[in-house]
Amino acid sequence: MTIAFTPSDTAPADAAPGDTASAGAAGAAHVPAMAQEPEFWEPSAPEPREEPGAPAERHEQQGADAPSGDGDGDSDSDSDSDSDSDDLGQEHDPVVVRDALDFGVYARTGGWTFALKVARSVRPGGQAAEGTARTKVSAKAFARLAGCSPERVMRYYKAWDMAADDGLVPQFEVLVPGADIELPEADVWLSYYTSRNGASSVRGQAITAAAEAEGIRPTKALEVAENPTALRAAILADPGTAEAARGALLDRMKEDPALQTEMARAIARTDDLKKAVASEAKAADRIGYVRQIVENGQIKTPAGQTVEAPAELRAEAERHLSLLDELDDSEEAGEWAGEAYDTVKGLVAKAVEEDPALRVQERRTKFYNSLQKATKVFEELTLDEVMEEDIYEADMLQRLEALQEAIGTCISALRKATTTS
Repeated sequence: MTIAFTPSDTAPADAAPGDTASAGAAGAAHVPAMAQEPEFWEPSAPEPREEPGAPAERHEQQGADAPSGDGDGDSDSDSDSDSDSDDLGQEHDPVVVRDALDFGVYARTGGWTFALKVARSVRPGGQAAEGTARTKVSAKAFARLAGCSPERVMRYYKAWDMAADDGLVPQFEVLVPGADIELPEADVWLSYYTSRNGASSVRGQAITAAAEAEGIRPTKALEVAENPTALRAAILADPGTAEAARGALLDRMKEDPALQTEMARAIARTDDLKKAVASEAKAADRIGYVRQIVENGQIKTPAGQTVEAPAELRAEAERHLSLLDELDDSEEAGEWAGEAYDTVKGLVAKAVEEDPALRVQERRTKFYNSLQKATKVFEELTLDEVMEEDIYEADMLQRLEALQEAIGTCISALRKATTTS
């Protein structure tokens, strides 16, 4: 029975006539006259085998885009001896063999395989058709032949252009249609190619630059930027992603006042977040109080005086601060900060009481501060409004009379103290 197989779409259209002999002479007799492609071949019986070089020749014929001299494309004698015993001794379908060979080429070189086809065949509009470039076609014509968009063709063209500028591949001018060269590794391809139109926009360029600064492929960052719903889902579901997003937002807010305002407004309008911010602010203030004693060697008394910290107090503050600094980011610092603050503040009060001169100065400062506040409050009373408006009530006069009596007592006490001293 005669069997004909359909060639792979990726097979070269201009194989050399001599290559048909390596496809197997026995199967060639059964090929219909209309099938003239050199890739058509039919496996012969298992017993008579072709020369050992035939598989390598077929590989060279089918994988025209593979790098010349690539060790991955060579077939050694051991693999040839085992080929007939693979899959329980069954003969491989030639279409499957062709697909495997094409896959091997692409696995080694990735998008470079197709970029080479564009680089050696495309001459974008505006370039002179001189020399070997006369046989090249425009990106639009190439796309029409390929059944895809000119934009897709140009993305491959631009990727090759950038790689050529880096010296990774030859420039377009030295490539002619059908030329084969040694291609870079597949992993390098993604550093030059992007499949997203947004990459050429101002926004896309900014994302690409940021991705390169972080040491990741721009295509990954562009994909995330184009699908914010997926980003939201990942943040909601995964603590690690949420932590990365938090860090990124904090870094961005340092240079984005508008985002700072939006975040502050959102927090202020959410009761739970507002309470959490207040609690963290309180803890930060307490830690700052302890840190100041350690770093500056000074304490601030309850009355507001700033004096040198005793050695014992400073050592205790250092001990508490070291405990606070050793906390992980995931640990709550509020309780530890409160304990450190209360301990240090208690030592400050003790230091004030044990120093007679400091104790007197502390009380004098405290009394003067209270007197200043009372004076300011009384000066803010507007007696003109009392006279103009009917706001008078009996207890107002009683309170002022009581205040007058207290002030008189205070004055007498101060005069007595002055006379005694």
